[in-house]
Amino acid sequence: MDQLQAMEVFVRVAEAGSFAAAAEQLDLAPSAVTRQIAFLEARLGLKLIARSTRRLNLTAPGSDYLEKCREILSLVRASESELTGSQRVPRGRIRLSMPISFGIHQMMPLLDDFLSRYPEVSIVADFNDRQVNLIESGFDLAIRITEELEPTQVARRLSICHIMTLASPAYLARQGTPVHPDDLVRHECLGYTGSARQSWSFRSGSATLSIPVHSRFLANNGEALLDAAIRARGIVQLPSFIAATAIQSGQVAPILVDYGAPPLGIHAVFPGARYMPFRVRAFVDYLAQRIGDTPYWEAGLVV
Repeated sequence: MDQLQAMEVFVRVAEAGSFAAAAEQLDLAPSAVTRQIAFLEARLGLKLIARSTRRLNLTAPGSDYLEKCREILSLVRASESELTGSQRVPRGRIRLSMPISFGIHQMMPLLDDFLSRYPEVSIVADFNDRQVNLIESGFDLAIRITEELEPTQVARRLSICHIMTLASPAYLARQGTPVHPDDLVRHECLGYTGSARQSWSFRSGSATLSIPVHSRFLANNGEALLDAAIRARGIVQLPSFIAATAIQSGQVAPILVDYGAPPLGIHAVFPGARYMPFRVRAFVDYLAQRIGDTPYWEAGLVV
């Protein structure tokens, strides 16, 4: 039995927290995972994992061995990458988590093209607005769109997207067009329930304005808020990747363009500082190139 492969399995079991989760992530039968761990324990003459009916815990030797396995596997992969260099072709499975709307509308065309370019790659895509634990869930990376990442997160900035303040022509004809963010106190605004505060941010020169807004309709999904705005239910703030098509079709129009909201960063986030497989590195390079410094979906928009 291959010891390096068994070490890979052991690391994944430890990170996933269960044999079953590791088997699913590695696309192996649970019995195969069990055999790999048994092989390592027999070879070392040590108990690496303390099993119980409720949870899995590493023994003290198991914790020490986990760190050694990570170091060894990282060195092996780095050495292979240096030796093969440009001759390498991406292959293997990429497990990816991403926000629902961004994933469906902006990532799907890119995933399709990447799979066409590299037929030896497979992608397992998770569409989820909740921030999953990448290590416990076995993801290779996640796409996060946020103002600021946590200091401990390992990430690469791919691009930015702008937040736009929008309303339908029908709403503006009925209620008038705000000319300053302070005017929003007299307007119906559409709120996002995922926000800790019901206030919107705007830039005025070098200052940032925080404007409290009143919302009779709130939702945890940007496309639902866009639909409400198109129906003249109120004014909305949305990222450009959700709003671009509706703006281009004239269903909603940007307002308060002289007071643009602070943009969001589009990041590829990784499960810690461990070695990045070549297929993941190639995929992230591809995303950075295709999305670009100015996202392609913002072409022609006033942001």
